[in-house]
Amino acid sequence: MIQVRNLYKTFIKDGQKIEVLKGIDLDIAGGDSLAVVGVSGAGKSTMIHILGTLDRPTSGAVLFDGIDVYTWPEQKLAAFRNRKIGFVFQFNNLLPEFSSLENVMMPALIQRIPKTAAKRRAEAILAEVGLEDRITHKPGELSGGEQQRVAIARALILEPDIILTDEPTGNLDTETGKKIEDILIALNQTKRITLIVVTHNQSLADRMSHQIGLRDGRMYMRE
Repeated sequence: MIQVRNLYKTFIKDGQKIEVLKGIDLDIAGGDSLAVVGVSGAGKSTMIHILGTLDRPTSGAVLFDGIDVYTWPEQKLAAFRNRKIGFVFQFNNLLPEFSSLENVMMPALIQRIPKTAAKRRAEAILAEVGLEDRITHKPGELSGGEQQRVAIARALILEPDIILTDEPTGNLDTETGKKIEDILIALNQTKRITLIVVTHNQSLADRMSHQIGLRDGRMYMRE
């Protein structure tokens, strides 16, 4: 369960205070799927960064299973993020000099999982997303859809409870984007991974169990 309570986020730019999120309250049940929809500048990416513990709120609370994680020191927060949350962004941020297998293994190696176990786990996940025959290929040798599947596999390597995605199909053609949607939704439905998607793509939003909108930093329900 994720609970967001009276969440505010303010930035200071050129001496001006910019309120990006204004009093957000939200409950997300474990294993649920949620779309966050809104125009550019509405605060969607800021919200996903805060839910993913990448950026601290100005005020308010974000509770995971009843615990306000932003009361923790940065080291403990980072360990929680690495263990519990997987990220898939519009730009996949794969390391170009490494193979698909090596890119997927990387988070496990950082967590000091033995190399043999990390390799075995990465191979299994790449097979799950249909890339068992592309594990030795580097990102430059893969299509955009294949790169995004590698990014999904990388997000899954540590078996997170939550996957956060920011415009995961934004750089893909319609057919390829649909395949990425299918993978994400299957992960939510079969593994019960909580899935939160920031998207402009209404067809993807409609496939989530819930939708919220952001407008001028405030949340409204779309169901």
